[in-house]
This record gives sequence, structure tokens and C-alpha cells, in this order.
Amino acid sequence: MNSLGFNYTFYRIGWLLLFLFGSACAVAQPRAQPRAAAPGPAAKPGPRPAYQARALKGHVSRRLRVRPDGTPDFVNVNKLPFFEDKKALQTIRKAERRHRYAEARTLLTQYVAQFGIENFYRNTDLLWHLGQLWQRDSTQQALAKAYFRLALKHHRTDVTRVQQYYDSLDAKNTDLYVPLKVYYDIVEYRKSLNTFHPPKNVYTNMGEAVNSKLADYGPALGAGDSMLLFSSKRQARRGVREQSDENLFVARRAAGGWSEAEPLPKPINSQYNEGSACFSHDGRTIFFARCECPTCHGNCDLYTATLGQDGKWSVPKSLGAAVNSAAWDSQPTLSPREDTLYFASDRLGGFGMSDIYFTVKQKNGQWGRAQNMGPVVNTRESEVSPFFHPLYQVLYFSSRGQLLNFGDFDIYKTYRVGGRWQEPRNIGPLVNGKGSEYYFTIDSQSKNLYYARSEAQQLGNLDLYSFPLPMEAQPQATTQVAGTLIDSVSNKPLKGLISII
Repeated sequence: MNSLGFNYTFYRIGWLLLFLFGSACAVAQPRAQPRAAAPGPAAKPGPRPAYQARALKGHVSRRLRVRPDGTPDFVNVNKLPFFEDKKALQTIRKAERRHRYAEARTLLTQYVAQFGIENFYRNTDLLWHLGQLWQRDSTQQALAKAYFRLALKHHRTDVTRVQQYYDSLDAKNTDLYVPLKVYYDIVEYRKSLNTFHPPKNVYTNMGEAVNSKLADYGPALGAGDSMLLFSSKRQARRGVREQSDENLFVARRAAGGWSEAEPLPKPINSQYNEGSACFSHDGRTIFFARCECPTCHGNCDLYTATLGQDGKWSVPKSLGAAVNSAAWDSQPTLSPREDTLYFASDRLGGFGMSDIYFTVKQKNGQWGRAQNMGPVVNTRESEVSPFFHPLYQVLYFSSRGQLLNFGDFDIYKTYRVGGRWQEPRNIGPLVNGKGSEYYFTIDSQSKNLYYARSEAQQLGNLDLYSFPLPMEAQPQATTQVAGTLIDSVSNKPLKGLISII
């Protein structure tokens, strides 16, 4: 197994016109029409326009503003695998039998807050039931949606069983519960995404100086975006049977492009597979995955090395058993303060096939025990390739288990608000297509997205590409656009399509 972890396929990432429908996103208001000046003697009246529009005005804020979305905390996720209190469950059922639903809701909220990882797939019905109880309170819809989402992310049986269970309730109580399909009606951002096909050929191949005839992928930036670090299989490993050798390469920003890519020297690259790396902000510390080595705890382990004043890299040091597992650990990314390292792992005890974990740097300089990011980010499926934006509290990652996928693996972003990670948001069809998108990086100014993709004729041969970062993928708050579209005859607002390029 290599540092990529799985035999994923990169598909085309395109560009899409951002749209706003008047009926869904804004209410077009009639306005008084200005009185036109009398035409001069030589002027001929032109054709009457089909509509009149007020100029659109946009305001760009450099401040990140995100409101909490009701996502709950689960303090036991990294403390115990399963929580059960039969006496507390009996008390909850007793309150419901006596129609004390507010009391039952409070007690069940306290119970669910103590869930361990196993509870999310063994007690999915409790998550769903709690969402239904909160749904009864019109002021707590965000919280209801949060529990509904968790139930759908983590169920491991046919979800219709959950629906059938609640459909079997007594008729006098059915008005207290919500059918499964209602969930899809109340997730507001599902309505804000469209499925238009993005135009082709917006992306830019990074050229022969960076790409090779074999697979090149896993880009990362460092040293103020002046260095591009990536994985490549362009070199062969000698032996009885020639095999591709996965190594780390670096290219430096030059006038009009990038310099010729060069392999990192020993002891970073070795006879084993190295890849999936990231730099510190100054480019003098590297974190990477080394695979299939005799000292590795599992298939792939995380290592680090530093660049000395003499221009030579130190001997790579394993992050140790507190971070690495007996499974696959790879794809590291540093937080803006460089005190937390996020990575992907398929170790036992997670929520799905692979999860995103993090480790915090201790006062003694060692990295602490790896912790799971929890049930909001991770699902029963796979989450991989985390990328922490270098300036903002925004984590990007790829998932096949979140609820709004356009294809197989889609890229999502999640904001950290008040120390809590919010519900991930799909960055939209500008980036996510019918295939898989993952393993990408964004420059510190949020101008360009770097990623790997392959042509349909050669799915296994990846090349590095870049293109301008689309609006929906931006780490900052939303951009507000205001305007009016008026029918010139009836003077009534029109439903229209507004494209921002």
C-alpha cells in the first residue's frame, strides 16, 4: 500500500457559473422607474428593452463570520467505545409514555451527549428519535437537523427500517414524529446547490517541469507558497521485478511558472515509499508518510524531519506509537499555528473505513495521542486527504459518506467555531463532479487550487493541475449580491438567472 492509501481515481475538476434564483435566494422588489430624458432631434427611439436591471453590488469581507449550526458535542468519543445506562433509558421511556415529551427530550439529549464511537451505529435509532423530539420545537430546527444528519451518516442498516419503526407508532402519536423524507426538505443548503455541468478546459496543467509520464499527485505548498511539494512515481525501484518507487519531489516558484521538479534527497526519500507530505509554513519542517518499512508500526507511518542550517535534512523521526497505528496512517496537514497535525487513518475503532484524526503538540515537543475528529466530520464511509487552510480555521477534506455528494468522493469544508467543528459543507459542483476529488491544496491567499487529475483514457496516470479557487470553495464567509430584475412592461419582478464569472 502506498501513501495514497487506496486505489482512488481522480476525475476532472471543472468550473461552473455561480447562480442565484430569484424565487429561492432573493425576493425581487419593484422599484420606481426613473423618468427618461427627452430624445434629441436627431435621435431615433431604439427598441424597448425586455427588462431593466439595477447594478449588482458586492461587498467582500476579509473577516470570517460563521454562526454555530447546532452541532452537538460528544465528549466521550475519544474516551470510551460504547456508553450504556439502562436505568437512564428506562426513565426516558417512562417520560414518553406519560407524554412528558419536553422532559424526555432533555433526558435523551443528555444521554446521547455521552455516546462513544460504537453508539453511533448501534444506537442510530436514538439519534433519529432525538431529532424528532427537537423537531417539535419550532425554535430548535438547527438542532433537530443536526441529529437527523448524524443518524443518516452513521446508520449501518437499511435506513428504511428506521422510518418503518416510527411509522408503526400509534395513530394518536404520529403527529409527533417526522418521516424520513422530511429530513431532505429541511436541510437548507441542499436547495442551494445545483447540478449544472461545469465548462471544460478551465484547469491548467502545471507543465513538463512539474509533471512526468507517470503518476504525480498529492500537492502541498510551503515557504510562503514558493515551494510545491508533491508525490511522484516517476522513479523505478530496482529488483528482480521493476516496480515504481513513490518519492517526494519539490519545485520552486520561478518567473512565469515553476522550476524543474527535483527529488528530495536522502534521508527523506529512501528505498521505501514516501509520499503524502506537508511543509511547515517556513518550509524547514516536513511531515510525510513512509510505507512498508521494517520499523513502521503499520502499512504507512507518519514521520517528520527538519532542514538544518547546512541545508541538509535530518534523519526522519517517527511520530511514534501515540500517533501511528498498526494500520494505514497518512496524508498529514498542519493547523495555522502548527500545534495540531491532522491526518487520515483506517485504524480499527473508527466510525468508518477511514477517518480523520488529529494529534496535538505537547509542551515537551512530542506529539500527543491521536484523537478522532468525531461523528460530524467522520461517517460510516471514508474520509481522507485533510487540508487545513494556512490562515483560517477551515478544514477541507474528501468524503464519500457525507450527505450531499455529487459523485464518489467529494471535497467538503468545515469551520471551527468556538472550538467545535461545524457541519461540513460541500464546496459545490464547480469542483466536485461525478467521479472522485481529493488530495488538493490551496495557496495562502486563497487564489488558486492545486490538485491531481487524470484523463479518461489514462485513469491511472495522474498529473498536477491548478485553477482559480471558485467562490463556493473560498474559506471566508459568503459573498452577498443584491439587485433587482424588472419587467419593463409590467414593472413586476422577474425570476432570473444571475451568473457571476
